[in-house]
Formats: sequence, structure tokens, C-alpha cells
Amino acid sequence: MVMHYPNGQPYRTKQLSLKKSPYPTATLYGNRGMTLEEEINESNQYYLKQGIAVIHKKPIPIQIVNVDYPKRSAAVIKEAYFKQPSTTDYNGVYKGHYLDFEAKETKNLTAFPLANFHAHQIEHMKACQKQGGICFTILRFTSLKEVFLMPASLLFQYWDNQQANNGRKSIPYEIIKKQCAHVTYQLQPKIPYLTYVDKLLEQIL
Repeated sequence: MVMHYPNGQPYRTKQLSLKKSPYPTATLYGNRGMTLEEEINESNQYYLKQGIAVIHKKPIPIQIVNVDYPKRSAAVIKEAYFKQPSTTDYNGVYKGHYLDFEAKETKNLTAFPLANFHAHQIEHMKACQKQGGICFTILRFTSLKEVFLMPASLLFQYWDNQQANNGRKSIPYEIIKKQCAHVTYQLQPKIPYLTYVDKLLEQIL
């Protein structure tokens, strides 16, 4: 199926890696070959079933323009467009607070590239935070086998500096290591990020 962005440019999907997960605890946690998004989705299902939080991946609005019917009982979408730019990956409610966050991965060893974000995503998170929402990003350094929860304030700081002062185009790993919460994998949920959201709430409320 051919997908297009709102500006008409073709969308090319990334090929999922079938390599063995870099995490040393893969056998215990069963995360072989799983993407960060899949791990968060699984964690969100656990939170939902346990009545802890209601958090979902946002659906992407798509307009279908070409459908093929090889059989009466089957339809194949041949071409479609994203109706509008997507905002962030996830949103939901936890302890009466609105959460809105992104999930990003990088193979970079020394920094997290700001190119992983889009201007409309930053604007969306700023608007949510202005209304009292809790915004953050879950980052994974795949080569370093590390996951962090980065508060939106740190992302805004580097993003604004990049835009206004032609500053650096990435957030240094050492800064992330010092100022972000290091998330440790466990059995259930796989990525217990709400434990670190609790700490974030203590700091900003």
C-alpha cells in the first residue's frame, strides 16, 4: 500500500529489525525483537488491566483513496494519505493527570538527535503542558541498552536553543543520564514508566 503525508510526499515505513534484542534480560522479559513502541503498548495493557491508568497509542487519521478488490470477500488498500500531521504517540489519564508523551529510539551512542522530533509535536506538548498536562518522552539508546524518561522541560530547552540560537542539534547522552530518569526493565509491566512519572509529578506539582 502506498501512503502519503498531508503534503503529498510518499511515506516509507521503516523495516523492523529481526535481530536479537540487545537487552541482557531478554529471556526473562520476553522482549526479543520488540520495538520500544511494542514494549510500551504491552506495558499500557498491563496498567489498564490492573486499573492503574488508561493510556493508549493515538490512532493516525488516514484517508483511503484507492482500494482494490481481488475477491468479493477481501479488499486491499493500494493508496492512502495521512489526513493531518500526527501529534505525539501516546496520551491518557493517570491519578487524575493527563499524560501526553512520545516514544523515540536512536542508535547514536553519544547524544539523542533532535531530528527525531517534529515542530508540530513540540508545539503540541507545549500546549498540553500549558493546560496542566504532564508531558515527557521515553527514549531508548538501542546500542547502549538503556531507556530513559525525559521531562518535556529538558526537550523544550534544547529545542528552543536550537531554533533561536542555532544551537546544537542533539541532547548529549551525559546530560540525559544526569537529568532524566533511568528506566529499569522488569517482568510486569515490561517498562514500568509510571513509577518514574510519580517522581516527575513530585517535582512539578
